Amino acid sequence: MKKGFYILILILTFSLACCRSSKWSNLDASQINGHPAWMMQGNIYEVNVRQYTPEGTFNAFAKHLDRLKSMGVETIWFMPINPISKLDRKGTLGSYYAVSDYTAINPEFGTFDDFKKLVQAIHDKGMKVLIDWVPNHTGADHRWITEHPEFFVKDNSGKAAVAFDWADTRQLDYKNSIMQDSMIAAMKFWVKRTNIDGFRCDVAWNVPASFWNKSIPQLRKMKNLFMLAEGDSTYLPKSGFDAVYPWHMFKIMEKVAKGEKTALALDSINKENEMLYPANTIQMYFTSNHDENSWNHADFGTFPGAVHAPFAVFSQTMKNSVPLIYSGQEEPVLRALEFFEKDPITFKNFEREKFYKTLLELRKRNEALSANTSFRKVLVGDEKAVYAYVREKGNKKVFIILNFSGTEQSVSLKESSLLGKAYNVFEEKEFFLNAKERKIKPWGYEIYEY
Repeated sequence: MKKGFYILILILTFSLACCRSSKWSNLDASQINGHPAWMMQGNIYEVNVRQYTPEGTFNAFAKHLDRLKSMGVETIWFMPINPISKLDRKGTLGSYYAVSDYTAINPEFGTFDDFKKLVQAIHDKGMKVLIDWVPNHTGADHRWITEHPEFFVKDNSGKAAVAFDWADTRQLDYKNSIMQDSMIAAMKFWVKRTNIDGFRCDVAWNVPASFWNKSIPQLRKMKNLFMLAEGDSTYLPKSGFDAVYPWHMFKIMEKVAKGEKTALALDSINKENEMLYPANTIQMYFTSNHDENSWNHADFGTFPGAVHAPFAVFSQTMKNSVPLIYSGQEEPVLRALEFFEKDPITFKNFEREKFYKTLLELRKRNEALSANTSFRKVLVGDEKAVYAYVREKGNKKVFIILNFSGTEQSVSLKESSLLGKAYNVFEEKEFFLNAKERKIKPWGYEIYEY
């Protein structure tokens, strides 16, 4: 009797566990327009582990999870977590992107178990994890160079060739099918062993479409992964990537910020994107990332001071977008972080935290800002300076007004569907919008929910 009772309990426990697992799996596997549903109203926060804390470890970073969760962060992207090659290393610590082993952890950050625990802690808080993957090249002493020299493009001397002008790297040869299979196996390793939710693929634009067409379906059989390509080539979304970089738009944003282009230039990029990409292509909008911060002084140099805010609102509310925040932008960090040396961020003031929290929470609660919803321009003033638009889905509507100039602008609203009672998101109160002319301050921004 006792034995039968215990067997029954075991069966019930197993059944409940299966149900819970199945329920979670079904929710996690849902898609919208071919993309993971969990990302459509989501966001990405890029973590530079080395510089994030004085310790520069996974365990030290974990102490920030509650704060980031409270700010509204939903997906955390870690810059490469693999060991860094010592041969031809740049600086003291080297570049994250000179990988020496695809299936190991950089000891600078901690252990493999430390990372697994961090991923679990992130999942326990309802957030997702992307890792940075470097498929175009390896570091100069990656174990494949000696174990599988045929995996690499050769230079004139017959040695593994340097990738572009990056002296600490070596170019992989995608004509080699065994190398491709080895790369796919390494990517599967991280999904299986650590349960990550996707990849940001470095220099994806220099890896052939045939590889992405082969690898992405295999990876997605394991899990409903989000795939982000560093690049804006049209073949990338056609080859299975969910999202690409909006480089054309970002360069125009910089020129508008400098006064070299007017706000009208943004429309030309929107039209260009409509012609270039499949209709369901997501773009990861940003005002900074690790490259732009370290090499081009974003956002403190490209969108300095008050200039930053309207462009950040733009990146958070633009059509077909999933927005990115880079490590320390909420502080803000107003310097270029060292790339090959230790240069920790000091978190103290969090001056932009409420600003970002407002934007991230708005995106999460309002379906109108989903990556697959409609967008239309609204004329409210001088189109060379004022950029206004509506995002809409069903009975949800968000109206955005941005002053992309350093001078005060007059705005007046004529569209009847936008007149009347609305919620002013940043002032956190109801507002009555009428047709009367009013002013918007230099580099001003307003968001209304209906």
